[in-house]
Amino acid sequence: MKKILFVCLLFAFTIVAKSQIFLAKTCEISFFSEAPMENIKAINKAAKPILNTATNDIQIKIVISAFVFEKPLMQEHFNENYMESEKFPDAIFKGKINETIDWKKDGEYKVTVTGTLKIHGVEKARTFEGTVKIKGDEITIDTKFNIHIADHGIKVPSMYIKNIAEDVEVKLNAVLEPFKKK
Repeated sequence: MKKILFVCLLFAFTIVAKSQIFLAKTCEISFFSEAPMENIKAINKAAKPILNTATNDIQIKIVISAFVFEKPLMQEHFNENYMESEKFPDAIFKGKINETIDWKKDGEYKVTVTGTLKIHGVEKARTFEGTVKIKGDEITIDTKFNIHIADHGIKVPSMYIKNIAEDVEVKLNAVLEPFKKK
């Protein structure tokens, strides 16, 4: 019985030791909307990506109200009129890196990530291209993609349609480090 228990514990420890969880050390998400009347840009530094290198799973939670704009009125309109951030406080992406990566080897890898992006309460299957850089214990993730706002049920009143583009360019740069239990 002791041998069986020892083997089970050893097996469990091996699984835990092989799975490596990385959390955001820093993360910056920005978006840019080019429109005839006025360009709109904002930055969010509160997002928290999580990466499991054993499974290639990645998740990120983005607090919508944490986007900061140059003009406070833009930020107010973004949260109240368009994103309804009280009703839909977070955007969430859950996906998996499709390529095989040697997470123990420094280097730069072009990757695609397939998953579900939930914005404004609407989920859409998405595939994003990006770059993963490994240097020592740090993993850097960079990506740039467009979001068609209508795909997520975000409505723009007709009187503002010239002020806001239908597609928004999103950039993400995150530096992740191994999770350390405190």
